Amino acid sequence: MKFLVVGLGNPGMEYDNTRHNIGFNVVDVLAKKHGGIFVLDRGAHRTTIKIKGKTLVLIKPTTYMNLSGKAVNYWLQKEGVSKENLLVVTDDLALPFGKIRLKGSGSDGGHNGLKDITAALGTANFWRLRLGIGHPGDRNEVVNFVLKAPLKDEQTAINQCIDDSLQVLPQLLNGDFESAMLKLHTKK
Repeated sequence: MKFLVVGLGNPGMEYDNTRHNIGFNVVDVLAKKHGGIFVLDRGAHRTTIKIKGKTLVLIKPTTYMNLSGKAVNYWLQKEGVSKENLLVVTDDLALPFGKIRLKGSGSDGGHNGLKDITAALGTANFWRLRLGIGHPGDRNEVVNFVLKAPLKDEQTAINQCIDDSLQVLPQLLNGDFESAMLKLHTKK
């Protein structure tokens, strides 16, 4: 069984470790934990890892956040992964720091990366793991907020979110989505 795990973010050193690149951070930690090394390949940095007999293709699109759909669609087809085995990891302004939400479908919630993936795939029926980065409070400050590095206490919460997300990965790979959702959604 094969899965495609997509971390959303923006390529380039100027975006490293920004709030908006939390999706990249999650797949980076996952790859490192399982010996994966990313290589640039057709619109994404890609690596393949194995966990408990399951193959996971991890990608970080190089197309910038708002144009992620093309890379996701390409790698789904190239790797022969069904949309049911797609997991997109992204930041979420609507969730406070430390909150995580796992959903099997739904709206893009105003997230342009999810919007582009939905348009490219022709469906919103794919798994998304949303990690809260909080909101600056003023709509006019959103762009600056997401493209800045988190504060030290926020980074601690982000690191905990990444750890919590990876702890439920075995449940996700075994198709036990309800249990994974319950564990993540009830986390204090």
